[in-house]
Amino acid sequence: MTTLPIAHLLQDIQDLFNFFDDPKDKYAQLIDFGKKSPGLDEIDLVDTNRIYGCASNAWVKISQNNDHTYTIQTDSDAMIVKGLLSLLEKIFENQPKSEIMSIKGSDLLNSIGLGGSISGQRSNGFTNAVEKIQMEISK
Repeated sequence: MTTLPIAHLLQDIQDLFNFFDDPKDKYAQLIDFGKKSPGLDEIDLVDTNRIYGCASNAWVKISQNNDHTYTIQTDSDAMIVKGLLSLLEKIFENQPKSEIMSIKGSDLLNSIGLGGSISGQRSNGFTNAVEKIQMEISK
């Protein structure tokens, strides 16, 4: 399977969210992503997978694939956060370490057109999620 470079994935997501003028429509899209996300099994909702610094409960599970790419699975008890985390799944899915490490969490929301639409608390949680993923794959 061929995976698009992260830059192309970011552009596709930015194009999607730029389609909406009203921030409420962007939130609705995030909630839709959250509803479609399968989340994690109960057994994976543990402290080692927890994303700290999020206002809601959020988790990320990272698995290395045989080809040295990664599978990212996420979950949250808040639909908007779950939607935001599902974006990380889409962006990082089957990407090599070098691509994942090239992302600055603080810039990611801006690069996909959501920087001004998301609260500061959610932005911080999103950044913490990116940093947790990067920390885990650097071990």
